[in-house]
Amino acid sequence: MKKSVEILGLPVISITEGRELGMSKTLLMDARNGLVAAITIEDEDWYRGVKLIPYESVIAIGDDAVTITNSENILKLDDAGDYEALLDDNIRVIGTKAITKSGTIQGQITEVYIGDDGKIEKCEITAPDGTTSDVTCDQISIFGKQVTVIDPNGASEEKKTKPVSAPAPAAPKAEPKDEPKEEAPAEAPKAEETPAEPVKEETQAEEKTAKAPKAESKPEPKKAEPAKEAQKASAKAADPKQAAADKATEERHRRFLLGKKAARTIKMDNGIVIVEAGADITEEVLQKAKLANKFIELSMNVQ
Repeated sequence: MKKSVEILGLPVISITEGRELGMSKTLLMDARNGLVAAITIEDEDWYRGVKLIPYESVIAIGDDAVTITNSENILKLDDAGDYEALLDDNIRVIGTKAITKSGTIQGQITEVYIGDDGKIEKCEITAPDGTTSDVTCDQISIFGKQVTVIDPNGASEEKKTKPVSAPAPAAPKAEPKDEPKEEAPAEAPKAEETPAEPVKEETQAEEKTAKAPKAESKPEPKKAEPAKEAQKASAKAADPKQAAADKATEERHRRFLLGKKAARTIKMDNGIVIVEAGADITEEVLQKAKLANKFIELSMNVQ
């Protein structure tokens, strides 16, 4: 899952031709289905009209580039009849107002998160006070040109989170009620004037016990540690999803490269040859390229 800002502005590279075809410029949204239909690009001939890449033609979106098979995947406006209606609608999602069906403005959509299949997984909303919150695609009923409508279920969950702070002030109110109860038994010894000294001993014992809880308050911060550990555990749980996505991308590259020939000799940084020019690309070659961090270089030099 990637933010739109992590997709836009990347070079578009053909892995069979080994050349840069342009830069990703905007995301063409299919608002009805809640997904990215294509990526528009800007190249040296940008003044001749819009060019776009169907999202299904994208091999991978990495940290440094968007990779496609070849330049034939790029469609000119005359050939993009299926996308003409989407281009006319020109729904960007980012920058629209987020409003519930009941008419409450939540803020403005400032970011969208795109899954590997092009689906909009969630949107980031920035409230007027600057705070941000996320809503999933299931909580959005309409992606409009000026307004994004939030489903009531999503709004109800946000309302439930606000009263959570209410129980906090309720706790101190219960404490003063316990204090008068402790004063009542303190008045009872006044009737017995003779055991004055034992009362002092009791008060001293009470003072010692009162000090004891202060020492016991130290373990409380330790209770916060499990919460941190739980957060770390949840972060680790998210890693396998990203690892699975990366593995799927790598597998597509492997299937594409197997059986092709190297356009030039690829070497490791220490000079050891991974594959000679014109040689077949095998599993062994792919493994060496991966270990030597030459996988992308190999992908861009095949024939």
